[in-house]
Amino acid sequence: MHKTIEEVTRRVIRRSAQERAAYLLRIRQAADQGPARNALSCSNLAHGMAACGQKTKEQLAGNVTPNIGIVSAYNDMLSAHQPFADYPDKIRAAAAACGATAQFAGGVPAMCDGVTQGQDGMDLSLFSRDVIALSTAVALSHNMFDAAVCLGICDKIVPGLLIGALSFGHLPVVFIPAGPMTTGSSNKEKAQVREDYAAGRVGRDELLAAESAAYHGPGTCTFYGTANSNQMLMEFMGLQLPGGSFVNPGSAMRDRLTDEAVRVILGLTHLGDQYTPIGEIIDEKAVINGIIGLLATGGSTNHTIHLVAIAAAAGIRIDWDDIAELSSVVPLLARVYPNGMADVNQFHAAGGLGFVIRELLDAGLLHDEVRTILGTGLRRLCQEPCTDNGELAWRDGETASLDPDILRSVAEPFDSEGGLRVVQGDIGRAIVKVSAVDPAYQNIRAPARVFPSQEAFTAAFNDGELECDFVAVLPAQGPRATGMPELHKLTPYLGVLQSRGFKVALLTDGRMSGASGKVLAAIQVTPEAVAGGLIGRIQDGDMIEIDSHNGALKVANAESLAARQQPHYDLTSSHNGMGRELFVTFRNNVSGAEAGASIFAGSGAGSQMLQR
Repeated sequence: MHKTIEEVTRRVIRRSAQERAAYLLRIRQAADQGPARNALSCSNLAHGMAACGQKTKEQLAGNVTPNIGIVSAYNDMLSAHQPFADYPDKIRAAAAACGATAQFAGGVPAMCDGVTQGQDGMDLSLFSRDVIALSTAVALSHNMFDAAVCLGICDKIVPGLLIGALSFGHLPVVFIPAGPMTTGSSNKEKAQVREDYAAGRVGRDELLAAESAAYHGPGTCTFYGTANSNQMLMEFMGLQLPGGSFVNPGSAMRDRLTDEAVRVILGLTHLGDQYTPIGEIIDEKAVINGIIGLLATGGSTNHTIHLVAIAAAAGIRIDWDDIAELSSVVPLLARVYPNGMADVNQFHAAGGLGFVIRELLDAGLLHDEVRTILGTGLRRLCQEPCTDNGELAWRDGETASLDPDILRSVAEPFDSEGGLRVVQGDIGRAIVKVSAVDPAYQNIRAPARVFPSQEAFTAAFNDGELECDFVAVLPAQGPRATGMPELHKLTPYLGVLQSRGFKVALLTDGRMSGASGKVLAAIQVTPEAVAGGLIGRIQDGDMIEIDSHNGALKVANAESLAARQQPHYDLTSSHNGMGRELFVTFRNNVSGAEAGASIFAGSGAGSQMLQR
């Protein structure tokens, strides 16, 4: 193992010792009670199987047949989740073929950031993760299940499902994806039309046509944002079948993989000899592997929040320093939009995740000695699915990239580091992602222009006020302020200004997430403005320095900044309408970004999470 990875892993294990031990004790006590239905009274059980057929009732009453609880994020307006419509029937059939049963335990909400981007609904986006975790816990709380299947793809949904599943850490759990949509128009064409629209060169009709050509059918959006980063994580952390993340919906292979996932999880229940609960799969090394996968593939900055919250749910404490230190030694092996022009289908065809895992293992950059749904060892995840006489089979994955413009080896990476860095200083701490930023733009020293909202920024752009070097500062966008919305509405405008030769950057306590692109952005600033963070005291003209190379986040007049009165933000309009009034308890109790932006940070396994 690489020395730095060993050191970070040991540090995380030491830091987490007390909470991890408490978590493992709790789930082992739950496991010692045996299959869940033993704890139910006859009345409880009768209610739980009243709608089942007679054969299923006999199986459920016998306490010797495993029963799978299905938790699904299906809805038919999200392209990524629409294919899940018939998955419960497929899972029940696959379970029956193995002599087992499956019940639909419950649904969880699934919202699409692509739909709510720049809209009021985006203020609920991050909070939806914890709602999904709560919904998952409610679904499994009937205690009828010996294992669980989680059906989810997109941004907050997989982290929410995983946090909820970890609260039932004594259960074996498998994640089953639905796959990405087939390739539409190129990412280069899409990005160009967006910039043309921002610059006024094309109208709304042309923009909508371009967007519809890119997002055109069932499946995950094909760029490498949070949704597809989620799928990578589930493979790297051992909860998904190898090579299954990016198999398109509706294909025969997709159905074979679903059937196989059911067969695999049935073999891991307490009723068999290979009992493997999710709480023991997701340990410190699995979390480190997930971070390394994120860095090596240029994944979403959202996971600098989600991975902290996921780890805490398993009694594990990580922070941004851990991620930044790992990033300094993990090479960037993939160029997938927005870090390149390829989409995930092209990445998969070039060798995909199996190639990346093999390269990292061979270089001593991943922990192999971990548990997965397939048994001990991560190297099994280097394989890829194929067919043999119409049946699912496995073969070794590619040992050389089939397209070096998309995927490269550790020996010849796109970059020697992963590109996620921490910057800190007078203003606080923030995350920057530089893997898609030209080196000429990775540092900036320029005056601040402060905006209360994305709309105020775009109005200034349209009025021609931003033809200069500046750092756009958007405070009061953090979790306690507005739920920490993504600020992608700014991206095309900042891109246009940068293309015109101006040095521009973004500084915010909000998010940019998986589509963070070519403009330098110091995001997720903590402490946030409404929690007293100094980002809230910045005024127009203050000289801001963001130095991603040296990890610096400075303001030239730090002394006067500290002496200024903290502004009062009237956020009433952001706290009402579109359901936002229902989330006041979330806003009042959410932790900071580096502590996972979670309402669970003050209880359970995450009670001692870092608070900066």
